[in-house]
Amino acid sequence: MYKKILVPLDGSELAECVLPHVESIAKGCAAVSVVFVRVLDTYVPSANYVYIGEALRKDIEANNEKAAREYLDDVVGRVNLSGVEVQKRILNGNAAESIAEYATKNDVDLIVIATHGRSGINRWAWGSVADRILRSACVPVLMVRAPGCVPGI
Repeated sequence: MYKKILVPLDGSELAECVLPHVESIAKGCAAVSVVFVRVLDTYVPSANYVYIGEALRKDIEANNEKAAREYLDDVVGRVNLSGVEVQKRILNGNAAESIAEYATKNDVDLIVIATHGRSGINRWAWGSVADRILRSACVPVLMVRAPGCVPGI
C-alpha cells in the first residue's frame, strides 16, 4: 500500500522519533523506497534582516547544504531498511510547502513526520510545520507524537 514513504527531518531528536516507525512501516508494507528530506530556509533580504552580501550568503548556503547532506548520511547509516531503496533529498524554501509539493510531484504514498504535541495557545501562537503539512499535502500523513509530549486540548 505504501510503496514510497517520505520522511521530513529537521535535525532534531524530536524529528527522529519517527525512525523506528518508518522502519516498521517500510518492512510491513514492503515499501520500495524511503526518502529522507531536509528542508533549508532560503535567505530572502528584507527590512528585517541585515544585508550579508552575495558572497557570504553563498558561503552560508553551501555550509548549510553540506551540513544537511552529512546529517542525512548519518541518519541513513542509523536506520535498518535493508531491501528498501533509500534516497536523500535537500529542498529549499518553506518547509511545509516544499514537503507537500515534493510529495505530490514525486508520487509519494505516505509522509511520516514527528509532532511536538503543542496545544492551545502555544499551538495557535507558534503553529507547527507538521500541522501545515497535514493541511496542505495531497497524500496521507502519519504524525508521530514525540516521547514526553504533554497531552492537552
